[in-house]
Amino acid sequence: MSLLLEQPVTSADKTFFQLRKDIVDGVILAGSKLSETELSTKYAVSRAVIREAINRLESNHLVERKAHVGARVVALTPEGLAELYQVRESLEGMAARLAAINMTDEEILDLNTLLNSHFQTVKTGETYYQEAGDVDFHYRIILGSKNNHLISILMNGIYHLIRMYRVQLGMVGPRVTTAFDEHRHIAQAISNRDAELAEMLMRRHILYTKNNLLTKLVTESF
Repeated sequence: MSLLLEQPVTSADKTFFQLRKDIVDGVILAGSKLSETELSTKYAVSRAVIREAINRLESNHLVERKAHVGARVVALTPEGLAELYQVRESLEGMAARLAAINMTDEEILDLNTLLNSHFQTVKTGETYYQEAGDVDFHYRIILGSKNNHLISILMNGIYHLIRMYRVQLGMVGPRVTTAFDEHRHIAQAISNRDAELAEMLMRRHILYTKNNLLTKLVTESF
């Protein structure tokens, strides 16, 4: 289930991973139409490979198809953000609860070591950007839940859509420090094997993040 295992096996895999990254990072703009012809030229692959990648991106909720329009990158909207984060709050809260029970001592040590490395970024006060995969605090906790169904729903379902909102809207100003502090408290609850507190703190953290991103999204749309 781990994203660490997502190594390109074929040229189609490589194209899919690159196209997904470009959408998440905003290189390909949210809401933009996807042309198989243009993308096949850009990535130097056949239209069949692009078609396969678009189908896979649709299952990641990064692409949607509309009648008489075709495939488009999903738009970042307040309504979409609110719905996504309602689901995220519930599922990642559960993941934090299970992580407090199921993570090994070594995994918890690694989680705290990761946070210490993040502190070097946070103390500058500029931003708090986490790459995908095992350098992502939330990713570590999701895997630490050891619940394969939950991991699949989050990792294979909505992880990259969540990242799309996080990466493109960003996190700056006072929220950088408060978000890091919230991560630290969640990690402490997991370290203490306090499952109930870990879930409560994770749900609260995601709610605060949603409110922060929602404010940015609404402000930037005007």
